[in-house]
Parts: sequence; C-alpha cells; structure tokens
Amino acid sequence: MTPAVRAFVLALLDRIEQLEDQVEKLTPRNSSLPPSTEHPHAKPKRKRPPAKKRKQGGQNGHKRHLRELIPSEQCATVTPCQPDACRRCGGELQPDGAAPRRHQVWDLPPIEPVVIEYQLFRGHCPCCGITTSASLPPGVPTGQCGPRLAAFTGLLMGHFRQSKRRTSMFLGDLLNIPCSPAWTVKIQTLVSQAVAAPYEQLRGELEKQSQLFVDESPTKEKATKAWLWVAVAPMFAVFGIFGNRSRESLVSLIGDYSGILLNCDRAKMYLDGKRLQWCWAHLKRDIQKLIESPDGQVRRLGQDLMRQERLLFEHWRRYRAGEITWRGFQSLAGPIRTEFNGLLVRGSFSGNAKLIGFCDEILPRRDHLWTFLKVEGIEPTNNTAERTLRPAVIYRKLSFGTQSSAGSRYLERILTVSETCRLQNRNAYQYLIEAMRAKFSGQPAPSLLPASPAA
Repeated sequence: MTPAVRAFVLALLDRIEQLEDQVEKLTPRNSSLPPSTEHPHAKPKRKRPPAKKRKQGGQNGHKRHLRELIPSEQCATVTPCQPDACRRCGGELQPDGAAPRRHQVWDLPPIEPVVIEYQLFRGHCPCCGITTSASLPPGVPTGQCGPRLAAFTGLLMGHFRQSKRRTSMFLGDLLNIPCSPAWTVKIQTLVSQAVAAPYEQLRGELEKQSQLFVDESPTKEKATKAWLWVAVAPMFAVFGIFGNRSRESLVSLIGDYSGILLNCDRAKMYLDGKRLQWCWAHLKRDIQKLIESPDGQVRRLGQDLMRQERLLFEHWRRYRAGEITWRGFQSLAGPIRTEFNGLLVRGSFSGNAKLIGFCDEILPRRDHLWTFLKVEGIEPTNNTAERTLRPAVIYRKLSFGTQSSAGSRYLERILTVSETCRLQNRNAYQYLIEAMRAKFSGQPAPSLLPASPAA
C-alpha cells in the first residue's frame, strides 16, 4: 500500500469515528426509538448509581417516635406490682426504695349509650275537665336522637364517607345504639337543617373575596348526571351540587362575583371578562401531551415550552423560599414571559393543526397566564381547589353520588362544614354538636365565618 493510499484510508477512518460520535450524541438513550423522538438539544439523563436495597421498616438514624407516659394521676387505675422472690435463688426480697418502672396500657372503656328519660305527667282541671300534659324542657329533641349522636352520625356519613347501612352497623355494633338505615336518613335530615343557615351565610361571603379558587367534578344525583363545585377562600370553602357545568352553575355558587381574580382552569364558563389566573398545573399537563406526541414538530415546541415553564417555576420557588424579592422575581420572570408568548406565536403560525389549535386557544387570552406576575399574593396554580375537592371525589367514587335533592343538599353542606373547619383549625365534631344543640333549642346555629383577629 502506497503512502498516499495509506493516508487516505487513515483519513477515512478518522472521519468515520467522528460521524459515529455525532450519531451517538443524536441518538436517543433508548436505542429502540427513532432519533426524531428526542429533541436534538435535550440534555442527557443523569446516570445515577443503583440505589441500595433497603429493608422494610425504620431505617438507621431515623427519629424514633414513642408514646409518652401520662401522669399517674390521670390513669383510671394504678396497680403496684411487687416481686415475689429473688429471680436467682428464690430468697425473700427487701424493698430498695427505687422508683418503679412505669408501664401503661391504653384501652377503650365499655361503650354504653347515655339514655335520658323524660317522664311527662298529666293533670286534669277539676273546673273544666281538660287534661294537660307536661312539655319537654327547652333544648330537648322531640325525636330519640340527641345532639352528640346526631353530630357523630352526620360526620360518619359525610366527613368519613360511610354509607347509611355501614353507619347503622357502626352505631349498633360498636356503640350499642339500635339503629336502622332509615333512622340514619332522618338524622341526616336533622344535621342538614341545622347547618343550612351557616352554609348560606358562607355562600353569601364568596362575592366579597378578592381571590377564589374554583374547581368542579362530575357526580350523580340518582340516575341523573350532576356537577359538584367548590369555591375556596383563604379561610373557608363552599361546595355546591348543580345539574350542569355551565356558567349559570358557577354564578349560582359564587353569585355576582366582583373580585379581581378567579383562579381556575381554562374552561369556557370562567371567561366572563373578569381578570383570571389560569392554572399552570393544567397547562403543564397539556404541554406534556405535546411532548409525548409522535409529531416531531409538535414535540419540539412542547419541549421548548416546558423548558420555559421549569425555569419560571424555579424562580417562583426561590421567591416563595425568600431567596429573592418580589421585584427580583418579576425581573427574572419578564424575559420568560416574552419567550413563552413568542413560542405560542410560533406554534400559531406553524401550519401544524395540532399546534395551531393549542396556541390559538391561549394566545388571545394569554394575559390570564401572567396575572400572578402583576399582583403579589396570587397563586399560579389551582391546586388549592383540587386538594379541597379530592375528599368529595373519593366520596363520589365510594357512593356513586347522591340519591335525591335532599341528599345533595346534605352533602354540599356537610362537606362545607368539614373543609371549613379544617381550614380554620376547628373541631368539626364540636361544631356540629353546637349546631344540633342550637337546632333543638330553636336558636340560630353558630357561624362558620372565620373569627376576626380581634376576637
């Protein structure tokens, strides 16, 4: 082989090696996928060392949790235990005066219902012969259900999501209170009536809020499709069940809302000319769908949008952690907003039907994405409403909805009581006891409005 040929072959081998390196960089980490499935500028995934297999249970170094002993004076009984004889030789022992090792056992007392009997005597008038019977004392219910039992049963069927039959079984088997499913329905009606006024009071307060988180989920009322709505203010939440997902249902819940902001998804019934904050969590899921598209053009725009979203929320987390000021966050987010809107314009003029549909939906109302950059204190996601709605969704999956209009009214009221008490760090059981006592006494139920700072 002549020197010229040898030099030519070596040059070809060098070129082949360079091309192989370039192909390796452009090829997805999963060799079964075509190169177009990954953005050419995507960062390679970090190779993490395999995690060590851990045993079940607590790991070495974790904080130990112990049940603290309560004072002996608070125990129902204290039983001294003395050793009988020496454990080695069996000889007689002398007390050494050391403090005993304390061992406490927690248990439940025998549960017996408290039954109060009222004997209503009669008397007859010797003058006119009319018989008169005594009346029940004020606050005594005319039925057989007391305020504590009503509050407890109401929480079982609403807050703890138990069916009528299981609630009656719980009362009978654990509390020794004879109960049928039909009686739980009557108790449900009592509880619903007791909290009706506080519920309506909260509902009227929604119009006065400067910011509301709103979400909705499908449900059923008997065999008819319905929608469960929730509106969450900083210190209370209000649920409502309506026949559809229309704007009329939204207005029925929050009234003529005059606030500046309404945090929500991009559903059309929210578009009423008011200033909105669209939920970035919903938008992120839609961008992820673009990334998972088999269309390379769609996928590339999705990856570019997601890159800006991640950068935006990296600055948002720094602001929430106190690492940067509000003005600093606005300054950092400004260029991201410009770039993100520019990407939407690129998709709108891409000629790709999928991108045009996605971008043209957002572009005319893109300001709704950036309200949280203009007004301090606004959340960019609707996660607050979704977390509040989650217990109601679980209830729906377990019960398949309600069976009547009265059942729907009870559900929206008991969910409102439950979530509002949680937001205010109040005891929902104690609140319902007070509400039932007020009902039986003919008095107004206690308010669910948050207490003022001076209270």
